[in-house]
Amino acid sequence: MRFSDGLPLRLPEASAGPPGLLYIHIPFCEKLCPYCSFHRVVFSEDLCRKYFRALRREISLYRDLGYNFGGIYVGGGTPTVLIDELEQTLQAARDLFAIREISVETNPDHLTPGRLDVLKRAGVNRLSVGVQSFDDDLLRRMDRLEKYGSGEMIVGRLRETSGRFDTLNADMIFNFPSQTEAMIERDLATILSLGLDQVTYYPLMVSDLTKDAVRKVFGEIDSRKEQRLYEIVARRLAPAYRFSSAWCFSRKEAMIDEYIVAYGEYAGVGSGSIGYLGGVCYANTFDIDAYTSILLGDKPGLPLLAVRPFSVRDRVRYDFLMRLFGMKADMTELEKKFGGSWRYLWSDVLAFGVAGALRYEKPFFRLTDRGRYIWVILMREFFTAVNNFRHHCRVQAGY
Repeated sequence: MRFSDGLPLRLPEASAGPPGLLYIHIPFCEKLCPYCSFHRVVFSEDLCRKYFRALRREISLYRDLGYNFGGIYVGGGTPTVLIDELEQTLQAARDLFAIREISVETNPDHLTPGRLDVLKRAGVNRLSVGVQSFDDDLLRRMDRLEKYGSGEMIVGRLRETSGRFDTLNADMIFNFPSQTEAMIERDLATILSLGLDQVTYYPLMVSDLTKDAVRKVFGEIDSRKEQRLYEIVARRLAPAYRFSSAWCFSRKEAMIDEYIVAYGEYAGVGSGSIGYLGGVCYANTFDIDAYTSILLGDKPGLPLLAVRPFSVRDRVRYDFLMRLFGMKADMTELEKKFGGSWRYLWSDVLAFGVAGALRYEKPFFRLTDRGRYIWVILMREFFTAVNNFRHHCRVQAGY
């Protein structure tokens, strides 16, 4: 990454390709979870409302620059912390772009009739709920039991919410040090009884920011247990669900949390967001006060902190990694997009083929059963590296 050193940072010119995705980051939470590596701060209503005003200004700048988006993903933090501001922001984005689909993250305690009505009115298609586990002891260790309710209460809220959106997703986590196979089996039984549209089962990802807190609260992580727990999850869910990614299970075609699989390009708006446009990866400032000052000043500009252009080789390998995380990579599409893709990928393909991770059904490479877990490892390490970058930036911003 090249960080701003007083010189202006710029994004590449907008292309005429297919519409990308607009990722909107809301960094406010009512209380901070010890294992979370995302950019987040404790909620302050005055600062949050100011932030949303800046956010709408930033979204309009992308329209001025000629970018086009077909989907929206709102993550956090807790995006639904000020539901009226979120509704206004989604409407502003829909007024500027031809949005086809909207996904929003939330927490179990925000599954209230009033909030759900607003989200439905705002055009949300997919609601992703951070559940993590239904086990009360584990929720207590996560410091979520008091905040979001018991497993039984969360089940009730999910039942009441089911059917209100095209897709209701539950975010779950496996491989907490104190998490047993029996806990996983009980959580899976609950998920199957609920008949949720989608389940995303993340491996625990520990960054430099969270490793000490995770060790203190949960104990030492046993990486040897991770594969065993993943295989239990896949075995139990596979009969009722299809793999949308190596760790996402869906009953229908729908957006997934890893929007980078379905969208080749995405803009990141909001403090601490990360985007990838025109082969350039970039990050916004993590300093929320600086973010609002830049965008609410007399001459607003993009609040860029760092940019990194990818080489053609990097871009090809990145696309290959992400598409295979979504279970298959169409080599015809890669060749059309880049030309000469094979010369950048032959060593990777050979290594993964020898490992039994891939099979080739022209023109597709597909993940095998063995390959799914290998891709879980790859993506866990990818996101851990991103989280370590976030940690570095948060320290620089004084958090």
